[in-house]
Amino acid sequence: MDIKVLGPGCKKCEQTAKIVKEALAEAGVEANVEKVTDMMEIAGYGVMATPSVVVDGQMKIAGKVPKKKDVLSWLK
Repeated sequence: MDIKVLGPGCKKCEQTAKIVKEALAEAGVEANVEKVTDMMEIAGYGVMATPSVVVDGQMKIAGKVPKKKDVLSWLK
């Protein structure tokens, strides 16, 4: 599983990365988690608002911090 947390490194982006990692640990799922901070690369995903989360190439959320329960549902 490949997960990308898109954002410039703001507080909400850091919070999103933390929630994703907590959900992975709770679910016992292994994944490659990458923080993408380059704005040109983020724009390449068609994202206009951060933080955003991409799971296996599919945009799951954009412009807000996800709830842990939402992240857990994406991992199933």
